[in-house]
Amino acid sequence: MNATRTVATITLAALVACALAAAGCETAPRSDSDRQVLSIRSREALDAFKRADPSLERTLREARGYAVFPSVGKGAVGIGGAYGRGEVYENGRMIGYCDLRQGTIGLQLGGQEYMELIVFRTVEALERFKTGTFEFSGQASAVAVRAGASETASYEQGVAVFTATKAGLMFEASIGGQKFTFEPR
Repeated sequence: MNATRTVATITLAALVACALAAAGCETAPRSDSDRQVLSIRSREALDAFKRADPSLERTLREARGYAVFPSVGKGAVGIGGAYGRGEVYENGRMIGYCDLRQGTIGLQLGGQEYMELIVFRTVEALERFKTGTFEFSGQASAVAVRAGASETASYEQGVAVFTATKAGLMFEASIGGQKFTFEPR
């Protein structure tokens, strides 16, 4: 990728992330067609995670549930924000929609788009997510998805997080947190 294209990608990701975070996006897609697009993109993201780590198939089968965010846009210049929308599954069945909002402050610059998968090992962890009392304070300790990552992932309070970068570049030494909203199907 040439330098001009890299700068354009970073700028676009930063603008999209900040615009979405500021807009107060709704958790569930408004139209049937938007819900269908999100469903397709969520399945594609799950397939991409499983291709990168085939052992994830078993992890998801044994988990109580999971949330998949096919696209999270993140941007920052000192102060940063991120937003993504996804689907929540319980026992392999889609039960609702979710969104992720992140705010950070510190030494950071750039923009990026990534996928995120949150695996809930326990009923309690999934219930905390569904009731809106679930958030990561500080930077979430996510595992970059790769072969075998799910077998060695550490669960904190019944939760493991996996990410995969799609585009962009982010330099970051910041503090902040992720907040999630759930809306039943």
